[in-house]
Amino acid sequence: MNTPGAAPECTASDSVSRPGPFFIKDCALVALATGRRARMLQEFRNEITQIDESSIYHHYWGGLLQARFEEREFNNDFAAWVRHGIHDAILAERLAALDPTDFTDLESLRHEIIELIDMRLDECESLLWMRATQQFEFIRSQIIVFDTTWHLRQPAELASAIEQFSTSSIFYHFIDARRRTSHRCDDFSDWLAGFGADFMTLRERIAGIDPYFGSLTELRAQLGHLFKTHFRERGS
Repeated sequence: MNTPGAAPECTASDSVSRPGPFFIKDCALVALATGRRARMLQEFRNEITQIDESSIYHHYWGGLLQARFEEREFNNDFAAWVRHGIHDAILAERLAALDPTDFTDLESLRHEIIELIDMRLDECESLLWMRATQQFEFIRSQIIVFDTTWHLRQPAELASAIEQFSTSSIFYHFIDARRRTSHRCDDFSDWLAGFGADFMTLRERIAGIDPYFGSLTELRAQLGHLFKTHFRERGS
């Protein structure tokens, strides 16, 4: 599985035909136990070398789809456990600063996580034997996709339609899409690329959005503002 994140610009199709409708999907992430757990930082590090990529995906992106009544202290579960289980603020902040959209795939992200843990273990040997106050349970995710039967035919429809997308639909089309599309970009950019150079500026603006350090509601609002501004400027 590739990481959903910053991707190369989607390229326009060589075909002269216009793309078909944009079919709007919804989704849910089903959390599945892996049976893997850790009570010490060294164990945690060793498990990360072996866990399936879908587990890294879950612990870095799954939190976006979880109902929350307050802002998360950390954007990923690894940083949260290191801070509150191991009680090491330094490594927690380093892990929290990792943006998965900066990596080409989950393997690259995995490698960086391991490097940061190894560096911290070298800095503070007491972390080698310190037991966590709570063990870390590794979870993996399986995505379930739903057909909404709703579709768009023209790009200009995005300006008004995006506000009606559920947050889980935003997750599917903007985040999860980056492991599915051939150019590793979101579904909106992939669809717009089929209309040729007319929407190159819009695709560049979409590519400038970082979905990681915010909520899906905020991401939807960003996209809505971007689409409305673009089509207002075009007079569409």
